[in-house]
Amino acid sequence: MAWNEPGGNNNDPWGGNNQGPPDLDEALKKFKEQLGGIFGGSGGGQGGSPSGFGAGSAGVILAIAAFIWAVFGFYQVDEQEKAVVLRLGVYHATNSAGLHWSPPLIDVVEKVNVTKVRQAEHRASMLTEDENIVDVPMSVQYTVSDPAHFLLKVRNPEHSLEQAMESALRHVVGGSSMDDVITAGREKMAIDVKQRLQSYIDNYQTGILVSEVNIRESRAPAQVQDAFDDVTRAKEDKARLKNEAEAYANTIIPEARGQAQRQLEEASAYREQVVARAEGEAARFTKLLTEYKKAPDVTRRRLYIEAMQDVYSSSTKVMVDVKGGNNMIYLPLDRIVKGGSGGSISNIDDLDIEELTNRVVEQLRRETQSRRREGR
Repeated sequence: MAWNEPGGNNNDPWGGNNQGPPDLDEALKKFKEQLGGIFGGSGGGQGGSPSGFGAGSAGVILAIAAFIWAVFGFYQVDEQEKAVVLRLGVYHATNSAGLHWSPPLIDVVEKVNVTKVRQAEHRASMLTEDENIVDVPMSVQYTVSDPAHFLLKVRNPEHSLEQAMESALRHVVGGSSMDDVITAGREKMAIDVKQRLQSYIDNYQTGILVSEVNIRESRAPAQVQDAFDDVTRAKEDKARLKNEAEAYANTIIPEARGQAQRQLEEASAYREQVVARAEGEAARFTKLLTEYKKAPDVTRRRLYIEAMQDVYSSSTKVMVDVKGGNNMIYLPLDRIVKGGSGGSISNIDDLDIEELTNRVVEQLRRETQSRRREGR
């Protein structure tokens, strides 16, 4: 049986004795009384004051709300981050790592990772200084150096960076030749692009710091790539042949210099030898002149004997003309020496020749003296 059927028990949950719909004002009043009892209000029964319940409850609710508001104002900033605080939409401060507090609903905190290395890439076909078209790919690595500028100064700092990358790259490529862009000049180009790009984004106040610029393998357009490869191979062959020629020159030139130095040293030694011999002959002649002045006949005869000794030492036959007669004396020195020593003339030493010469000269002297005596 339902609680509101006739004859049933009075089970009205709203405490009414009639069977009509519950009174909303009465239900709201009972709810306020129960709520006031929970929070310690003064209106606990029918005769309680509703105004006392409202003042006490409002204070508690405001205290709880203030506590919750204060708790939600704390925030943590990691080591790799920095927090930009906006107070009522205006830049207020930049906080580093640690625990901080800002009034909620008044301050807005934006955290920015300042240690993360970010990367942007760009690739385009550009015209070089010598009016050639090259395809240049470039990648830029950067970090956020000023989070306030990164968030507030520029609407889209990454897009501004891409535009600055293209501008800086076109400026550098436009001032370089095709060989520099494609071959050995890429490192210098990367340095120039980095400096120019950093100056651009500093003027834009993007708060970005460029850490590295990489210009990867640049190449000619696909339509002329085969011809360009042929030119590259020709340049490589030229460099290889040049290196081989330099290596050959490095081996030949030192050898030629060594031979030239050896000839110079031999010429210098020969000069010193000739000069020394000439000086020795001059000194010998001076000494002979001194002796000649002292004894002219003896010196003259001695010189004659020495000259004859030199002549006989290099001759194997001697023909002697006898003065005042038709006979000639033939002295076969080679046979005389061979008969006496039993060897060939090649085995005769200087002492044997000198002894033989002295004997011949002595014999000639005797004959000359005998002819002089006969002529008297």
